[in-house]
Amino acid sequence: MKLLVINGPNLNLLGIREPDIYGRQDYQALTALVKETCARFGIGVDLFQSNHEGAIVDRIQAALGQEDAIVINPAAYTHTSIAILDALKAVGLPAVEVHLSDVKSREPFRQISYAGMACEKTIIGKGFQGYVEAIEYLATQYGDGQSQP
Repeated sequence: MKLLVINGPNLNLLGIREPDIYGRQDYQALTALVKETCARFGIGVDLFQSNHEGAIVDRIQAALGQEDAIVINPAAYTHTSIAILDALKAVGLPAVEVHLSDVKSREPFRQISYAGMACEKTIIGKGFQGYVEAIEYLATQYGDGQSQP
């Protein structure tokens, strides 16, 4: 199984940007955890982060025929991007949406998730652990589901 993990705008500033909301660990710590978790399940992984909506759409489209599933944290584009929703729907890959914070308890504009409409599961408010849960879910549903010792 090969997994694409997409992170949207400002996630490259983890640890700096609003640490009381997003935590104090940096983006490198997140990528290390994702790689470690994927390795445990024998999953290949490609990590992608962009602050640009079109680049995210392009990367989702490029996943067709290359990756088996997607974990996506569209960040602010969650609440605004029909283009990302349409790209996820177009490629038709199993996808899980992840948010570090509990977006349901935040500002009213954060209550809608366009990308989530194309995802089979959404994990919110669990910090970095949300990515682990998303990977485990996809490994169980679409991979062999067995972690390696």
